[in-house]
Amino acid sequence: MALRYKTRKRLSLLILIVGLPLYIIAAVSIVALFDRPSILVELMIYVGLGVLWAIPLKAVFKGIGQPDPDA
Repeated sequence: MALRYKTRKRLSLLILIVGLPLYIIAAVSIVALFDRPSILVELMIYVGLGVLWAIPLKAVFKGIGQPDPDA
């Protein structure tokens, strides 16, 4: 199912405004459940979680910064 450009643009905006802050809160809460690891391990966890949320949403964000191809 291919999404139209306007739909992808609106969906990406919704994901960035609503979904990303919720994901950040969830990631910090999950890491806070355990004893605080060393700063490098904690950094690697946050970098890994930061990449992990974007992988399934790559198709939504691809080409959003380009001009509308349908116009």
